Amino acid sequence: MIDKICMFLTNRIRKEMPEINDEKAEVINYGLQNIIGELPKTFLVLIISYFLGIWKETLITFLLLIPYKSVSGGFHLKTHLGCIIGTTLFYCGVPVLAKIVTLSEIWKYITVVSVWIFGMCMITLYAPADTENVPILAKKDRKKKQRFSYITFSIGLIVAGVISHNVIANIIIFGYFLQSLMITKLAYKLTNNKYGYEIYSDISTQNV
Repeated sequence: MIDKICMFLTNRIRKEMPEINDEKAEVINYGLQNIIGELPKTFLVLIISYFLGIWKETLITFLLLIPYKSVSGGFHLKTHLGCIIGTTLFYCGVPVLAKIVTLSEIWKYITVVSVWIFGMCMITLYAPADTENVPILAKKDRKKKQRFSYITFSIGLIVAGVISHNVIANIIIFGYFLQSLMITKLAYKLTNNKYGYEIYSDISTQNV
């Protein structure tokens, strides 16, 4: 149903803007799928979290992860069902883990530093982690997103290190760690994804 709605909207856009070619239309269609697909998915996750008694924590997780996730990127699951299941597990699993685990002050600092070192390495290697459908090819855009990945990631973990609220600190620590995993080559391989910039860079090289 979502695919049909997005294709209908894409065709209408192309009708109004004939200059849009097939490649741009594909990007538009993919963007519409993300936007339209996210709404029911978000509501579903919040409903599930409500019955689990963690809807406030899940909402906080959404809000805290947006800055880092939006600039660092990450893989996309191939089907809407898989995406719904993965999103639910992530945004409900992190709050549950955050409420269960209690870190002593020293272990909290050790964990924050360890996650920061790991994340900074992953950002250097992979961010922004784009996809085949929405590649980030311009070097200027890639550097900008990578720079903001460093900034948002570091600020988030600094906040986690200084606040006294155990659950929120854990949400940031565990959430940022898992998001850093989602941009890695291993995560892309396991989910059958490919980095868009690598594919299109290879194509450009072959055409030279």
